[in-house]
Amino acid sequence: MRALHWIIILGYVFLAALPLVWMGLTSIKHRDDTISMTPRFIPAMHEPQNISGPLFEATTRAYHQLADRFFHYLFNSILIGVCSTIASVALGTMAAYGFSRFKIPGAKDWLFFILSTRFLPPLAVVIPIFLMYRQLDLQNTHLGLIILYTAFNLSLAVWLMKGFIDEIPRAYEEAALVDGYSRLAAFRKIILPQAMTGMAVTAVFCLISAWNEYGFAMTLNQTSDAAKTVPVYFAGLQGQIEGVPWPQVSAGALIFVAPIVLFTVLVRKHLLRGVTFGTIKQ
Repeated sequence: MRALHWIIILGYVFLAALPLVWMGLTSIKHRDDTISMTPRFIPAMHEPQNISGPLFEATTRAYHQLADRFFHYLFNSILIGVCSTIASVALGTMAAYGFSRFKIPGAKDWLFFILSTRFLPPLAVVIPIFLMYRQLDLQNTHLGLIILYTAFNLSLAVWLMKGFIDEIPRAYEEAALVDGYSRLAAFRKIILPQAMTGMAVTAVFCLISAWNEYGFAMTLNQTSDAAKTVPVYFAGLQGQIEGVPWPQVSAGALIFVAPIVLFTVLVRKHLLRGVTFGTIKQ
């Protein structure tokens, strides 16, 4: 039984890691090998005249070609993704606390209205947003995308955080209020530490949503590269005359995925707690 347990786990790990392994192998191949009808699992050794420099430089050529512009786009993705995630989680937590702890007239209607903002595909409103941003001079700016991603992720943050805060017993706050804490102090010292699990889970979803977004990043940054993100950079590579540089795309994709993997690993304890949060009732 234990052997079957490990076989299932290892099989899942293999399937989950296979795309990353394949991208890693593609990033160190020559472009001719990536488009060959005969798949090559191990990079082929080309003639010396086709290789400039030592073998290490040849196999990492795609990574060297990513320099400068790619890391500019990567910085944009990190800045916009992190700032919008922090804003979404902070605003969502405060709004969820209000809906969870106070009697708000029409609370159910307000919550439904907040959720309804996700009913419409984001690209359905891209033209009105583009016209509005042009009037406000927010196109081609980091702030414009941060505000936009925060607005679209806020509904998700509110609903996720409300579910977590509802599970925190009110008795904790009531005891703090009796001891002389203000409502704000009780929220900061009692609710926030208990809600860290929910905030970590919400942050992962909000960051992934902002990290992978392409439509708005492309539409609102047509005349400048100042705030373009990595997905827009990848899309631009498809228009090259000589064809898509698959080694370069794979190398960039691996680097692009790394921050999300790192962030998920750092909050893994909170994510595991979030799976079982609320299973033990008071």
